[in-house]
Amino acid sequence: MNQNLLFKRTKSRLTCYYAGVMGVILSICGLGVYEAIAHAHWMTLDREIKSVAETLHDSLETVLQEPGFLEPDVLRIIPDLCLIKSDKNIPLNYPNLALNCLPTSDEKNKKNHRLAPYHNNSYLIRLFNNSGQLVAFTGKDLFPHSSGEIWQTFRDKNGIRYRQYALVLHTRNQQNWGTLQLGRSLQDFDQYMAIVTLILVIGLPLALILVGFASWKLAGIAMQPIYYSYQQIQQFTADAAHDIRTPLAAIQATVESTIRLEPLTETEAKETLKTVDRQNQRLSQLVKDLLLLSRMDQDTVSRSKKLCCLNDIINDAQEELAAMVLNAKLFLTTDIRGEETIYILGNEEQIYRVTFNLAINAIQYTPPGGNIILGLDSSHQQAIIQVKDTGIGIPLTEQSRIFDRFYRVHSDRSRKTGGSGLGLAIVKAIVIAHRGSIEVESKPETGSTFTVRFPLKPTATFIPYSQGKETS
Repeated sequence: MNQNLLFKRTKSRLTCYYAGVMGVILSICGLGVYEAIAHAHWMTLDREIKSVAETLHDSLETVLQEPGFLEPDVLRIIPDLCLIKSDKNIPLNYPNLALNCLPTSDEKNKKNHRLAPYHNNSYLIRLFNNSGQLVAFTGKDLFPHSSGEIWQTFRDKNGIRYRQYALVLHTRNQQNWGTLQLGRSLQDFDQYMAIVTLILVIGLPLALILVGFASWKLAGIAMQPIYYSYQQIQQFTADAAHDIRTPLAAIQATVESTIRLEPLTETEAKETLKTVDRQNQRLSQLVKDLLLLSRMDQDTVSRSKKLCCLNDIINDAQEELAAMVLNAKLFLTTDIRGEETIYILGNEEQIYRVTFNLAINAIQYTPPGGNIILGLDSSHQQAIIQVKDTGIGIPLTEQSRIFDRFYRVHSDRSRKTGGSGLGLAIVKAIVIAHRGSIEVESKPETGSTFTVRFPLKPTATFIPYSQGKETS
């Protein structure tokens, strides 16, 4: 297939289209996965920050007494809190402040105290009074203050992002003390998302490479039946052209030789017309067979089916073949087993053609003195037609191809008998159209047996048939 430029280009296009579509789909899915992971972690962080802020609020609420002023017990809750040194009557001037971090508890107290996890530099705490002035904070850096926003995201001077949550802080008697702002570092979140991004950036091209390779292979597999059909069409066209050319060449040669005869006698004219008529009949039969096969391929054969009596078909075939068998010096017998009439649902003309073509094939390949048997039987809800002969047989290597169109095991004998190589192809097409099956058993110089099976149509009709009829 790769040697054919048309199929090679088609395979490449299918690969590109499939890989392109899958690339877009994977990119969208990758972006969706990234957004889903980021959103899930972001929501988790927000819940964590809010939970910590509310816990801290509840702890401070038990010790705060006057709005804007911190009690000493605050240091028990937040040991590393730094207070702004200023006169309570002088407004604070944030951010240019003189800072004074009050003494804090020792490290042991930090570790054992209930808010100890906040001392890992991941959290920042800022306390503002009701006037919006900074009263105290934790950490080493100050950040711009933007009031009126509950959630904020900002960067410090080192470029580390923080997520901040603000809530109103109350005293013991439920007065508004001021505002509590709790910020959490997003450094671990950004590192995690950077790893996710790296995985997606590296994984997407690798996935596209694998998709491209798989697309190339799958396109080849998908195109195999098409390529096989294409080869069959090419072979069919070549064989049909060859078989049609033969009678046309014979007609042309006969006409040209007749034209050269002067004068042309009545006897010569009749012989010429007989030759033309014979070749024309051969050509017409070939065209009919080709049209029949074409209609069967397109499933346009008449679907009108009715009950067909196989007993009658076998006997009719025997009667029609009697003269041909006599001229070929052969013996034709029928072997109808059982006394019940066998019916199937199908096209009687086509079923008859199956029997007739198999019998003709047996006659053509059986030497004088041989036997041909037309058998009929039923078993396991199947009607069975058998055509046996004592002919030259078919080699095992050729048996899988005898149903191919225009294929002949012995082409020299077919030329003598006038066969076109379509008889068995038509038989198989008709059998498949009737949901049946056909098998062949053959040995060279021994003979062949063709077995056709059709779905049986049960009937209560009982008609006795004589068995073992013989025509010689």
